[in-house]
Amino acid sequence: MKKSLFKKIEIPGEVEVEVEKATIFVKGQEGEIKKTFKIGKVDIKKENNKIIIGNAKATKREKKIINTLFSHIKNMILGVQKKFEYKVKICFSHFPFTVNVSEDKVEIKNFLGEKVPRILHIPKGLEIKVDKESITITSVDKELAGRVASDFEKLTKIRGRDKRIFQDGIYITNKAGREI
Repeated sequence: MKKSLFKKIEIPGEVEVEVEKATIFVKGQEGEIKKTFKIGKVDIKKENNKIIIGNAKATKREKKIINTLFSHIKNMILGVQKKFEYKVKICFSHFPFTVNVSEDKVEIKNFLGEKVPRILHIPKGLEIKVDKESITITSVDKELAGRVASDFEKLTKIRGRDKRIFQDGIYITNKAGREI
């Protein structure tokens, strides 16, 4: 059944938003984000101090797209106001390993006694801080910060050994301010 469905997002005073067809630019005090979406038959407009997302004859498919766009744009606005922060914990019991951060890559040395370091390339727009036993990932883009946090987990995933005994690795402990 088709019906009219529109959602509105309030734009705070310190945030600037521009809408060009399916591309949205958001700029704030912490930084700026630009994203292009596949919107199908959904309309995105900026009127006064609001972003209006919707369709006059929305089906289930358009409703899903509208809700997804609503969440993404809301996260973009929140990100330029206050950066998203993910925390991962370094855990080892058998072989102590080190994590070194350079400009565009992270090296994990001596993981499980390996001679060759494991390398993770860092995309632009991230800040990574390494303490002794934790790594803090901050970014304006929630998706980017979450993806890199999960890449740390994947990089140190152990295969072919007993998980109950070999619990070495890097694990996510905080997702955007929420404890796991």
